[in-house]
Amino acid sequence: MASSLIGGLLANQHSPDLITACDINRQQLAELQLRFQVEISDDNQNCAADADIVMLAIKPQVMREVCRNLAKLPYNPDQMFISIAAGVPATAIDQWLGTGRAIVRCMPNTPSLLQLGASGLFANEKISESQKQSAQQIMNAVGISIWVDQESDLDAVTAISGSGPAYFFYFIELLEAAGIKLGLPASTAALLARQTALGAATMAMPEDVVKLRQQVTSRKGTTEQAILSFQHDDLKQLVENATAAAHRRSKEFAAEFTGEI
Repeated sequence: MASSLIGGLLANQHSPDLITACDINRQQLAELQLRFQVEISDDNQNCAADADIVMLAIKPQVMREVCRNLAKLPYNPDQMFISIAAGVPATAIDQWLGTGRAIVRCMPNTPSLLQLGASGLFANEKISESQKQSAQQIMNAVGISIWVDQESDLDAVTAISGSGPAYFFYFIELLEAAGIKLGLPASTAALLARQTALGAATMAMPEDVVKLRQQVTSRKGTTEQAILSFQHDDLKQLVENATAAAHRRSKEFAAEFTGEI
């Protein structure tokens, strides 16, 4: 995700001289420098000391250790921290960094790797309007981003867009399997399912999906039979159950990290 963000920023005319990548893996740093011509460092404190924006693109399990290390730096009220670690509340990050930090929590998704991401953003009370604009500009470099008013709303974002790509991958997987069962070669079923998903999503972006569905669903036609089957088997309830399960698990993650403050 960090590589994707760097690539997106550079594609949007940001200077590589203003970006420093920090990692304990020297080989990965060398690859980033070769690919993007950005500055590199293997020292978190040195990297963050003079940074206006610190992007915490790390695993949730190491967030506490990294933040407590950065807390040793002199307090800078103008410095903004952006976390893309799932489930780690802004309050926990603030406590580990030392209270009073300007923090944005972000829930991106994997299509960000292709600059087609959808991210939810939450700002704590220390974030200024200009910092909000900077944070959104960074995340818009890999797709779209939307602010939520309450941090708990990020659990819903996780259930819809954060985990959402996997739902569509699974549906494509099942559609491919159905095509094979109907007699199509595996390669043909795979290509048709993937291209259909791409075309449908592209058409859906600027349009009302209900109207699009109705336009394709001719009375007594083949599509109507498939839709009626979905409705008979209560696909709507299945989707509600699945997203509720993801939402519940996201809240559990947040509770676990809150307990570590």
